[in-house]
Amino acid sequence: MISTGDKLPSMDLMVMTDDGPAKQASSEIFDGKKVVLFAVPGAFTPTCTLNHLPGYVENAEAIKAKGVDEIAVIAVNDPFVTKAWADQANAKGKVTFLSDWDAGFTKAIGMDTDLSAAGLGQRSKRFSMIVDNGVVTALNIEEAPGEATVSGAAKMLETL
Repeated sequence: MISTGDKLPSMDLMVMTDDGPAKQASSEIFDGKKVVLFAVPGAFTPTCTLNHLPGYVENAEAIKAKGVDEIAVIAVNDPFVTKAWADQANAKGKVTFLSDWDAGFTKAIGMDTDLSAAGLGQRSKRFSMIVDNGVVTALNIEEAPGEATVSGAAKMLETL
């Protein structure tokens, strides 16, 4: 499992552009920048939609005022789903939505979890991290997927 001081792996994620889904290298997202990355078990799921994401959308300016270049959320969902979720949350310009369509990134950092009992299959643990030039400088992992406290925006503001 990834930990503080580790460099994020170099691999492709998916983003939705005006021309449709496109691959984006993780190095383009994280290298040379200070990024707050948070992960959710799934777009449109209750805790993610009602609690986790809104905190980051509402506090985007305050987070960026602390020297953060970008706020990104990653989910093991396809880019069409993450785009619809971004639209529903009115998050454009505040949070970048990353699709880890095959859970490759999530597995590479050891944050995968089996939520089959809840009908979700392989997903990501809920976490947040600060990534400075590709290196994890802070990491907050939730104990339970239905919680969004240690990985939430309020905790991130304290950490920053």
